[in-house]
Amino acid sequence: MTTLQPPATAEPRSAPPPAGRDRRSWTGWGFIGPFAAVFALVFLAPIVYSVHLSLFRDRLIGGTGFVGFDNYRQALQDERFWAALGRVSLFLCAQVPIMLGIALLVALALDSGRLYGKSFFRISIFLPYAVPAVVATLMWGFMYGTRFGLVGDVNKAFGLSLPDPLSPGLVLASIGNIVTWEFVGYNMLIFYAALRVIPHSLYEAAEIDGAGQIRVITAIKLPAIRGALVIATIFSVIGSFQLFNEPSVLQKLAPNAITTDYTPNYYTYSLSFSGQQHNYSATVAIVMGLITMVIAYVVQLRGMRKGV
Repeated sequence: MTTLQPPATAEPRSAPPPAGRDRRSWTGWGFIGPFAAVFALVFLAPIVYSVHLSLFRDRLIGGTGFVGFDNYRQALQDERFWAALGRVSLFLCAQVPIMLGIALLVALALDSGRLYGKSFFRISIFLPYAVPAVVATLMWGFMYGTRFGLVGDVNKAFGLSLPDPLSPGLVLASIGNIVTWEFVGYNMLIFYAALRVIPHSLYEAAEIDGAGQIRVITAIKLPAIRGALVIATIFSVIGSFQLFNEPSVLQKLAPNAITTDYTPNYYTYSLSFSGQQHNYSATVAIVMGLITMVIAYVVQLRGMRKGV
């Protein structure tokens, strides 16, 4: 007895994707293509080339030769590099909290609505950020001068003997004053913009509960702008480790206080353009970049952790 098998049915074929879908998929790449090309050219390519340079070294005999990680071992044992890193770390720990604290107080004062002439005050605080760093450093450098600047004029006018702001013991604090003057307005704007988007219903609820201004600040405003605080802190940390313009300009006015290895970036610049040590300069720059990246990432993790 034979059994009848059901006729085989052909498997349904998937319809080919419409041609319009392929065109749409390439449309997205067309939009991001210019940015990706510029990003690769001005960001990725210099990093790759710097890594390439760091693996070689110029020799008196034989020209440039491959040395592997010898430059990195030298950088990790370089006392001048670690002294410069310690100097900017001290600068970071002292200057950044002061700058962000002033910026936060100004932003809170502007947001309170009780400040007379708020618009003028806001633009006045922000205006120093529009001054180029080199111009601001030259301006403050001449005011710091004890022979030709404001400090010297005050000493002569009142018979005083004010300490020299460009002396070896005070020049780091003087640089911190310049940087604070430059960037308080920038950070104030970040904090003020974050404060302006807080829902007014929270303030109304706090007023009904009888909360005072201090309680409103600590319980509503500061938690609400936590993300802005973290972002400003990360930017300030990165900027502190990249300190270059201020010491390089003031070095002409205070050669005994500011050396060519005063900060890591200035040390890198001196190695490359004055010492012609391009390979070792690239190595120091990469090591400094990695240190900055790690510290900024730790600050981000710590700042965004819930319950802190």
